[in-house]
Amino acid sequence: MSLESQIDLERLPKHLAVIMDGNGRWAKQKGLFRSIGHENGTKAVREIVEACAEINISFLTLYAFSTENWNRPQMEVDLLMKLLVNSLKKEIDTLQKNNIKLNAIGNLETLPKKAKNELLAVIEKTKNNDRLTLTLALSYGSREELTKTVREISHKVKNNLISPDNIDESVINNHLYTQNLPDVDLLIRTSGEQRISNFLLWQLAYAELYFTETLWPDYTKNHLFEAILNYQNRERRFGKTSEQLKK
Repeated sequence: MSLESQIDLERLPKHLAVIMDGNGRWAKQKGLFRSIGHENGTKAVREIVEACAEINISFLTLYAFSTENWNRPQMEVDLLMKLLVNSLKKEIDTLQKNNIKLNAIGNLETLPKKAKNELLAVIEKTKNNDRLTLTLALSYGSREELTKTVREISHKVKNNLISPDNIDESVINNHLYTQNLPDVDLLIRTSGEQRISNFLLWQLAYAELYFTETLWPDYTKNHLFEAILNYQNRERRFGKTSEQLKK
């Protein structure tokens, strides 16, 4: 019996997030340049995006480039930006064919002009697709996002646009990069690392966390299905007891 056939399609995570880790280590293990690892990582992206569309997951968010990644060697940063542009150009037909809407979160103003323009062009071309929303977290850091949110809300309070007494979770949500996305249900991180790395700290409040030793370029849809099956075998209580959930 295939892994896919074992998945309960009525109990899928609505919003799946992935920290795609291990491109560099994958290349190093094979005696290759890190650039080859990143290039092979794009193949895994395509397979996982298509698999999510296939089983009708509604939202997929990929941690593609963090605010901290700007501190990497300039040559590697330039390569990653070039890969972003090339992938967007190459995958537009795949997105359209699979009815996938592209979205992006993060401080996009810090992206190179060519990368930003290509990104915005694909977002515009796919804006009416509604099978799956694929969000790329680019130049994204959760602490930066939360700092921006506090600054914006503070400015509105100062100008009497919001009363401090009316600030609740919904107000905060409406000022986040992810204001149009639901909270994350399942977070997957590859390569054996077991940390969040400044990713969606607010949105992960009740997410199930799944860590795998598999390096990102080796990650396949069967690995994804294993993670989803593991998720479906967990009990999500949201602060309640097991007995309360059964009522």
